[in-house]
Amino acid sequence: MAGGYLSGIFGSSPVRPLQTHMEQIVECVQQLIPFINAVLDGNTSDRDHIHRNIVDLEHKADKLKKELRLRLPSSLFMPIDRRDVLEVLTMQDRVAGAVRDVSGIIIGRNMVIPEPMRDNYRELVATCVQSVEQAHQAISELDELIETSFGDKERERVGSLLSELDRIEQTTDEQTITLSHQLFDMEQQLEPVNVMFLYRVLDRTSLIADRAQRVGSRLQLMLAR
Repeated sequence: MAGGYLSGIFGSSPVRPLQTHMEQIVECVQQLIPFINAVLDGNTSDRDHIHRNIVDLEHKADKLKKELRLRLPSSLFMPIDRRDVLEVLTMQDRVAGAVRDVSGIIIGRNMVIPEPMRDNYRELVATCVQSVEQAHQAISELDELIETSFGDKERERVGSLLSELDRIEQTTDEQTITLSHQLFDMEQQLEPVNVMFLYRVLDRTSLIADRAQRVGSRLQLMLAR
């Protein structure tokens, strides 16, 4: 069954492995919004259930990545180098890893986000998810790009998507700075260990968008070769 499934992936498109894997990553990342909503609402039952979903989806993405690496043909007979495909695949996988890290820290420490930070943190999470969806949209355009032999119009479309991805990632940087300033102002009111882990959560959350942007950067390099 697995062999037939993977044969279908490779047979449908020279870049279908990347797209299939990215679809799995997006599904994992999108779980972060209901997870954070449950955290902020104090709903530990939903929080724990969604965390298990995140871990399961991250494991599935990692397993798919390993299978695709093993089965990716040594020669793809297309204007995209095999090494570039593998590097983009690795970057995509790291996005899901960042989501797992965020949920894992929160679960492991039974963390509560301070009230003054909640709205801004919810916005940061939403923007990070948007960045991954934007990267997914760019990866989804690869079929059309190849079919048009890297035509100017399609190159321009993909370039526009990647420019928007850069803008979204910059927004998450700004949101993280705002949250860091809020946390700094509250440090004296919180337990030092909690402060340390809150900074870590902010760092790992913003890393989701950073890694999505790196997917875009690798894609740009791949198209420039």
